[in-house]
Amino acid sequence: MARTPAGTPHDPRGASRFNEDQASTTLRGSDQPDIDRGLAVLRETVKTLPARPGVYRMQDARGDVLYVGKARVLRNRVANYVQVERLPTRLKRMVSQTRELTIVTTNSEAEALLLEAQLIKRFRPPYNVLLRDDKSFPFILLRADHAFPRITKHRGARKAKGNYYGPFASAGSVNTTINALQKLFLLRSCTDSFFSRRDRPCLLYQIKRCSAPCVGRIDEAGYGELVQEAKDFLGGRSSAVQRKIEVQMHEAAEGLDFERAAMLRDRLRAATFIQGSQAINAAGLGDADIFAMATKAGQVAVQAFFIRGGQNWGHRAFFPTHTEGLGEEEVLTSFLAQFYEEVPPARCILVDRALPEGELLAEAFRAAAGGKVEITVPQRGDRRRLIEQATRNAREALDRRLAESGTQARTLRELAEFLELPEVPQRIEIYDNSHIQGTNALGAMVVAGPEGFIKGQYRKFNIKRAETAPGDDFAMMREVMARRFGRAVAEDPQKESGTWPDLVLIDGGKGQMSAVRDVVEELGVEDLPLVAVSKGPDRNAGREVFHFPDGREKTLPLNSPVLFYLQRLRDEAHRFAIGAHRQKRSRAITASPLDEIPGIGPARKRALLLHFGTAGKVRAASLEDLQRAPGVSAAVAQAVYDFYHPAG
Repeated sequence: MARTPAGTPHDPRGASRFNEDQASTTLRGSDQPDIDRGLAVLRETVKTLPARPGVYRMQDARGDVLYVGKARVLRNRVANYVQVERLPTRLKRMVSQTRELTIVTTNSEAEALLLEAQLIKRFRPPYNVLLRDDKSFPFILLRADHAFPRITKHRGARKAKGNYYGPFASAGSVNTTINALQKLFLLRSCTDSFFSRRDRPCLLYQIKRCSAPCVGRIDEAGYGELVQEAKDFLGGRSSAVQRKIEVQMHEAAEGLDFERAAMLRDRLRAATFIQGSQAINAAGLGDADIFAMATKAGQVAVQAFFIRGGQNWGHRAFFPTHTEGLGEEEVLTSFLAQFYEEVPPARCILVDRALPEGELLAEAFRAAAGGKVEITVPQRGDRRRLIEQATRNAREALDRRLAESGTQARTLRELAEFLELPEVPQRIEIYDNSHIQGTNALGAMVVAGPEGFIKGQYRKFNIKRAETAPGDDFAMMREVMARRFGRAVAEDPQKESGTWPDLVLIDGGKGQMSAVRDVVEELGVEDLPLVAVSKGPDRNAGREVFHFPDGREKTLPLNSPVLFYLQRLRDEAHRFAIGAHRQKRSRAITASPLDEIPGIGPARKRALLLHFGTAGKVRAASLEDLQRAPGVSAAVAQAVYDFYHPAG
């Protein structure tokens, strides 16, 4: 969800300026790490602050953002931090680290709330409540840029032209729904290029999940009717769509068109499946999001249900971090602001408790959604029962989380003991390589922490150095480690960024360990725990051997939880490396020699291939033949000809 109007500039540190009369103030203090220096910075800043709404960013001596806050009156809000005797220990620590403040004024407190959520998501400050989410929510996209629109799953920015339906709680729920919608409305899911190349129906038509518009089995008007029915169904008018299909089925049966009647019957069953798979009864609710929170042992869980058109599109539990010392209402308010930073808000938001800033949140969401948004606390009836169900799910999710974290903490302690680490690792990096006989080679880095895999920090390394021989696994690992830790040494030699690993796991044996050890020593990196994991003599999972830099080897019992954990880490690195390699190989397979010609984009490349048939014929064509190709200008024809026939 865009928070800054189009065309609005940004300052170098990312503070958005909402209009010309907004002001930005930055003051620096000494680098001495005590609270008096932090208070001095705050006192100097307060003198210059206006009595206007806005957002403030507290930063440390390195410029890293410690905290992002919003205020109705900036001067009063920042002045509260100067009264140090009233601050809890957590905020005293934050003030003692503060060496710089960046202030951005806004037109309203609601605008400040939106900007605050945007900056928290961008900078992820350690003193803000953080909504941890590795992936964006999936949507169903019914595209509108083709005569026969396709239905597909979509993540990320909603730039494509069409209708978006969601969010769905998971990829599994959206995939299941799309499969049922294909049976119900027979809409195509293939790409436009696949669609244009067909001369006979594909398998989806045979299994009655597509109407085969690619080969004329349905005309544009008939397909458009199916598209409109899909929009009605997804928009909450499912009953009307079902009644229409039911009438058509009876008419076909009465007309003795039993084949069509059977097809319509199957469509009705698909509609019943979609509605029958709902975990909760949301009939009559329209578009709504439901949130309930549970707390236990210092941990917080927020359970969310997503209702669209009276249909439950899934639920998910969230576990916000950095919630110590904060009130439950403050945690839920911050969670909602960050949650709707990218997801469009529903018209109705049901919560399990009154929020002091509930009306401010609703005002901000109304501005973002361009329409009515209400935040309410149901007291009775079906809506209250939905809140109670969400609350029960939140408690159960938190209990499972605490049980899992307890087991995970014990496993990590045993891991640290087995691998002789000085303390329990907070960041583990796992490395693997992938290639086929040296082609499309790359290295992969997977990152894990106490709470699981940190997918946003995964990295791929394309093997590109001339001295790395194709297929040489040891040389590939040397290149990957040299690039990873060479950059780390250059950018963060003091290891202050938090991105240095507490443990490095290498998928391999003695050779890989030797290669990695040599690179680390050449870079002058000390105190970096290294362990290589190789399979046993029979290459069976469960007989892994763990190789240490000094040549020692260790093994674990077959039923060891630590062994299972290390296998899971290695398997994730292997999965990521294989997936990245397949993507790279697919791109190489579909690459064309025309890609190398400067200034030739997809449209001109397509025009040349359609006219000549192959890239080889384009290469052999004369200048006159190139100029006669449709959609190819004289300048482009000359560029293509010159590329293949350089002067001299």
